[in-house]
Amino acid sequence: MDKNRFAITPPMGWNSYDYYDTTVNEAQVRANADYMAAHLKAFGWEYVVVDIEWYSNDAGTVRDRFQYIPFGDIEMDEYGRLQPAPERFPSSAGGKGFGPLADYVHSLGLKFGIHIMRGIPRLAAQQRCPVPGTKETADRIADPSSICIWNPDMYGVRGTADGQAYYDSLLAMYAQWGVDFIKCDDICDSRLYRTEPFSGWEETRMIHRAIEKCGRPIVLSLSPGPAHIDRAWEYCRYANMWRITDDFWDEWSLLKAMFVRCEMWQDHVREGCFPDCDMLPLGKLGKGFGNGEWDTRFTREEQKTMMTLWCMFRSPLMIGAELTRLDDWTLSLLTNGELLAMLGENCSGTQLVRTEEYAVWKNKDEASGRLCVALFNLSDGDRELSIALSALGEETCEKRRAMRSSGASSFRSVRRSRNALPVLRRLGKPTPWKP
Repeated sequence: MDKNRFAITPPMGWNSYDYYDTTVNEAQVRANADYMAAHLKAFGWEYVVVDIEWYSNDAGTVRDRFQYIPFGDIEMDEYGRLQPAPERFPSSAGGKGFGPLADYVHSLGLKFGIHIMRGIPRLAAQQRCPVPGTKETADRIADPSSICIWNPDMYGVRGTADGQAYYDSLLAMYAQWGVDFIKCDDICDSRLYRTEPFSGWEETRMIHRAIEKCGRPIVLSLSPGPAHIDRAWEYCRYANMWRITDDFWDEWSLLKAMFVRCEMWQDHVREGCFPDCDMLPLGKLGKGFGNGEWDTRFTREEQKTMMTLWCMFRSPLMIGAELTRLDDWTLSLLTNGELLAMLGENCSGTQLVRTEEYAVWKNKDEASGRLCVALFNLSDGDRELSIALSALGEETCEKRRAMRSSGASSFRSVRRSRNALPVLRRLGKPTPWKP
């Protein structure tokens, strides 16, 4: 199988983490899938992803002390493979795993994804669970020196034939469940491990090989970031997405820093290979984190800036909000056809200018000739932004007003702070920005 064909364009979907933290359950996943099918699927949104700790029976019960409970109550089969917690995911009872939930998501015309941690459960090693297809047990393939520094659930897996057999059995099980997308954590950024060798590079290759063997086209996403630019070739060879930032939340300083990260990674975006700007913290967030939910702290101008940059760059798009509580404005932002068109398979994005005060991006569809240009005000006040047509590297351009809420129609405009101003297009008749 050619893993680049699994994701021809950047994957688009919903992930449970930003709202539910470790606590999402089956009813909540189904409700968000129903909403996506009814309101977002027509615009290209398709993945429904259950994030971290779906195997934990006691997730969230001592959130004031632990996000990830040390040696908590987890579900695991006889081979040391994690299973959904049955009280949270009732359809998994009787050894069915995520199969019934994946079937439901597929019945809506959507795709199903899960979060995993790299490695093998420490409990599996303690219990010496057998490794399918081998004569070894889990304690012999586990690497006890390789433990995630922020989640205590797993040991690393040794890069041996028996270690590969464990990953092969794991991916075969996921394929049987009907999993279409895997977000693998504690595997992308070796800077977390400053004093010991990092096994994540080899485990990435092992998971890739297991996906090839399982017979199902499963998109592989690597977290957390920031990814290493000097290993771009390796991410692109073995994965479909890789995080270029640590967890991204609704803070202006984090959003402004993404212009630097996107500039660094812009030449590595291609079919099947998508540097990932992380989730979109829009709408209602944070209910499962223990301090009550909140509305995104981004202003509307900042939300438009984020969506425009992600689409210009062609990042994967994963919504972090509780979908069933989206307001009309946020929904219109997520379904803006002209923005989403920049994710197309023939499109490419380029940052032309970046200073502390402003940035300029262009996105071109090589098949149609469609050209969009975005002027971003990164300062804290109003300012006049402009760019010469000659700086775009295009022979002809049609000046137009597009994708903006207010401001002059001229090429040179005074903008409110922290807002994107896409002002140019070469061909076609776009839908104006309405939010």
